[in-house]
Amino acid sequence: MLSSLASNAILSKARAMYGKRLTKENYRELLNCKSVGEVAGYLKSRTAYNKVLAGINENEVHRGQLEGKLRQKLFEDYASLCRYELSVGEHFADYLLEHSEIEQILHSLMYLGAGNPEEYLFSLPAFLNRHTRIDLYALAHVKTYDDLLNALSHTPYRKLIEPFRPIPGIPMNYTGIENALYTYLYKSAFAIIDQYTRGEAARQLREMFQVYIDLINVSRIVRLKAVYQEGPDFIRSTLLPFGTIHPHLLDEMLDAEPEDVLNILAKAPIGKRCQKIAHTYIDQVPDRMKYLTCRHDIRFSTHPSVVMLSYIFLAQIEIQDIINIVEGIRYQLAPEEIQKLLTVADFS
Repeated sequence: MLSSLASNAILSKARAMYGKRLTKENYRELLNCKSVGEVAGYLKSRTAYNKVLAGINENEVHRGQLEGKLRQKLFEDYASLCRYELSVGEHFADYLLEHSEIEQILHSLMYLGAGNPEEYLFSLPAFLNRHTRIDLYALAHVKTYDDLLNALSHTPYRKLIEPFRPIPGIPMNYTGIENALYTYLYKSAFAIIDQYTRGEAARQLREMFQVYIDLINVSRIVRLKAVYQEGPDFIRSTLLPFGTIHPHLLDEMLDAEPEDVLNILAKAPIGKRCQKIAHTYIDQVPDRMKYLTCRHDIRFSTHPSVVMLSYIFLAQIEIQDIINIVEGIRYQLAPEEIQKLLTVADFS
């Protein structure tokens, strides 16, 4: 009886929280803001982000500080859902923390690769320090790759990225590092699904991750062919070792011209769904598919773990859209140009 009550509670709670998402009007008004401060002020006064932004001074806020506060809300939301769903919730909380840790490592690497590692200090999410295994203070003061490895001591990430230590005169293999970290992350996710879920809930969760990974791999194939003119062997080395696309179809895509890749994908079951997704850039397809899948599951799934994770993924997408709006404003893009960068595109 208690299990049934807990299940109903988490279904109701997650759906109620999703009901407080940004509205079409919110999106339109955010696109017309002129500064980071104006975005922060709007979110603080007109949306469900009001509580986490209560102490922020919109006249002084910078992009990294705002992003940290938005991600803090994501953790708080997840913690409130975990009170109802401890069996799977606590384990997916570990996944969410690992995802955030990997994002921080990659952010630090980007600043390091660009030659201005000190910039990371300004985007450091202070709330994460209470939960993470990473020495964020050390990460914020990284000047070299060895500094980064030292900051990751006592974590599983050091061993994963140590083989990618840069060789003088050769660019850092950012794609290889990213691939190693996300392979670790998705192995963790599938291990949680296999160990703690059963039946239809396990099937829905596996599909949620597998479809996303399939489309990440496809978008990498297209981007690396079209933008970087990379060959099949290198591209194959960047693909995540999961997903459902048959190896012979992957081979066909790897040998094809970039404009033909999606036509080849149409031969796979996922390809028929993918063709219905409007996009400006190929990199938008995975997140838009995830958005549509999770929007369906949060409404119709009867499994607490599926609904809970759907909410988290939808919240992550919304936060990334807000960050993209802020970036577009910083670069003085027109609202209609910023809109093209967003995952949630059905608010016009």
